[in-house]
Amino acid sequence: MEEREGEVRWDGLCSRDAAARAAALDTIGQAVLRRAESIASGAAAEGLPVPAARDGLGEVLARLLMLSKRCPFPDVREQSEAILSGVQELGIRIPRPLGHGPSRFIPEKETIQVGKEDATMHTLFAESFATLGRLDNVTLVMVFHPQYLESFLKTQHYLLQMDGPLPLHYRHYIGIMAAARHQCSYLVNLHVNDFLHVGGDPKWLNGLENAPQKLQNLGELNKMLAHRPWLITKEHIEQLLKTEENSWSLAELIHAVVLLTHYHSLASFTFGCGISPEIDCEGGHTFRPPSVSNYCICDITNGYHGVDEIHASPAGSIPSTESVCEVEALMEKMKQLQECRDEEEASQEEMATRFEREKRESMFVCSSEDEESAATRDVSRHFEDTSYGYKDFSRHGMHVPTFRVQDYSWEDHGYSLVNRLYPDVGQLLDEKFHIAYNLTYNTMAMHKDVDTSMLRRAIWNYIHCMFGIRYDDYDYGEINQLLDRSFKVYIKTVVCTPEKTTKRMYDSFWRQFEHSEKVHVNLLLVEARMQAELLYALRAITRYMT
Repeated sequence: MEEREGEVRWDGLCSRDAAARAAALDTIGQAVLRRAESIASGAAAEGLPVPAARDGLGEVLARLLMLSKRCPFPDVREQSEAILSGVQELGIRIPRPLGHGPSRFIPEKETIQVGKEDATMHTLFAESFATLGRLDNVTLVMVFHPQYLESFLKTQHYLLQMDGPLPLHYRHYIGIMAAARHQCSYLVNLHVNDFLHVGGDPKWLNGLENAPQKLQNLGELNKMLAHRPWLITKEHIEQLLKTEENSWSLAELIHAVVLLTHYHSLASFTFGCGISPEIDCEGGHTFRPPSVSNYCICDITNGYHGVDEIHASPAGSIPSTESVCEVEALMEKMKQLQECRDEEEASQEEMATRFEREKRESMFVCSSEDEESAATRDVSRHFEDTSYGYKDFSRHGMHVPTFRVQDYSWEDHGYSLVNRLYPDVGQLLDEKFHIAYNLTYNTMAMHKDVDTSMLRRAIWNYIHCMFGIRYDDYDYGEINQLLDRSFKVYIKTVVCTPEKTTKRMYDSFWRQFEHSEKVHVNLLLVEARMQAELLYALRAITRYMT
């Protein structure tokens, strides 16, 4: 529904002032009910049954449905529900949510319920709602780890909304370009709305070729960062900075690179945790009535199945002996490795050999479910060269030198470069990397007081190993001891081809661990992937500058 005079305006709804929110919702309610009454009376005058919502009313009702379920402010939830009831009383069908909660992989009852959160989480929810105008499903899954979520929201807010080299509509368009590389319609839909909200030209959404040449020129860097960052050279950077009419400044390019890597890795999180479509977005709601069994064919075609089928765990609700043994075996291996570390240390030559072996073996880790996914037209039009995807870096005889962290690291090189060209962002990213890497509750499944640092480091370094990045002081022999095949398949899929992640993959690793622990794994994957992409891009920028 267009925001014509006297019609629906959402201004003031995100206010922290309850009176301002109430006034905004009163105005919204009056506009919605006027439109609904007009539709109902028009149908009655013609002796017709009341039609479904039309003329944009459906979109407004979907937004109200989202607010009634997902707003952290109880007054907004209640008023939104009352407006929907008023519309329903006029005989107009109102929408209902599709799916079951913020994640298709995690039972809704095991996620944090809006309205039942503690004070710390409520503050985070309110902050997120005030900033984004919604409490999105990513936030509702990330909130398993409030310390990380706070850092993530602060960083994302700075990148998208605070002072910076790029105009606001460019930022959202770059987010669309990045998410589209992984066919992540969830993120694309959110940023299409945000792009239009900040005054972006709707024509740009018809395809990348309709965007300014400056943004089109970013397409090559976008696809390499997303799929083969090891191929980025200083020549690619030079091409962007020295194009006469449509050149990027160094500060603009740093901003763009951080946005691209942020949304590539956020696409990994979205697929890795099975994030559901937002209630008010396509695929998140339906106007069809539920069947008697609350299970109808329209749900199936949208990818939603019965709640029991969706959330049935392969191990069932009772811990199987096999999965309990899996946890015990992993803890025993950690203990043995620690003892070996204390007794002897491998030579540098042996450490290098073990890295090369792990790097080579990572090429052959793939899922039996591995299939080419065709990008939907709506998403693929936001990027060029749809056939360009992830390729293992040393396949087909192509050799890429190992990236040694001792020669170029985030701490000693990348951090200062980002902070110099885009002040404060280096600090925000550094804090987020550290929180993800060091986050621990000293638990493993049902065990408490466990030092998980060895396991967290193995996950982080395995991801960097897949990107050819080597730490001289790490024994890569530990990875094969700690990460089994099903876990490696999940990691590689989520990091390299996230759009191919399935619930079966999510269920098949760490079967006795909590969902919060699997989300924790995804935070490590997100940040390790983002840092790997940044290292390649920032090294190329540094080489260009010197």
